[in-house]
Amino acid sequence: MVDLYIMRHGQSTANRDNIFTGWSDVALTKQGITQARIAGHKLACEGIQFSQVHTSYLKRAIQTANIVLEEINQLYIPIQKSWHLNERHYGALRGMNKEQTKLEFGEWQVQQWRRSYTKVPPLLEHITPKRQYPLGLEPRGESLEMASKRLLPYWQDIIAPQLRQGNNQLIVAHGSTLRALIKYLEQIADDDIMQVEVDNGSPIHYQLDDQLKILKKEFV
Repeated sequence: MVDLYIMRHGQSTANRDNIFTGWSDVALTKQGITQARIAGHKLACEGIQFSQVHTSYLKRAIQTANIVLEEINQLYIPIQKSWHLNERHYGALRGMNKEQTKLEFGEWQVQQWRRSYTKVPPLLEHITPKRQYPLGLEPRGESLEMASKRLLPYWQDIIAPQLRQGNNQLIVAHGSTLRALIKYLEQIADDDIMQVEVDNGSPIHYQLDDQLKILKKEFV
């Protein structure tokens, strides 16, 4: 058996302001920092020892991971950062208030963009190159399915082999990419993923067998 813990970053400034964020790099709020510390305290009470932590290139997740590691006194373990774990790219919705988009596009349409597996949000007209995303890597917008297709190779090539060796892993990422991973691990149907929500700063524990099948799932 091996233990996998996944958690969404603490509340960000965009979460607080109800804004679509995606690959925009926003910080944690004071509440988000507190959520990360509470999550770390809960994991410390579990007594779990991790071999590695995986997070995205976005500072809200990196900050959360660092706070958690400090709380569990495991700052020494390796942290792997990858754009594969970035939040889903919300395209032209980026920076828009979610309530305002409902007024502009209709509540049903916005719900489809936010929660469905296949719907793609309006695309950005162009991408401004950034140092961390070379060679036009950043997309103009993504559905959850598209985000899943970049996430799963990282799972299969990097995280899963560690788990098969019996090394406990922690993933600190984002609501959509964790929904994609949960869909894969729990074999959730495309239509049913709309009902899955991942709360800020709330760790989820999966106990897995040597084939990485779920033996137990619990909310910490």
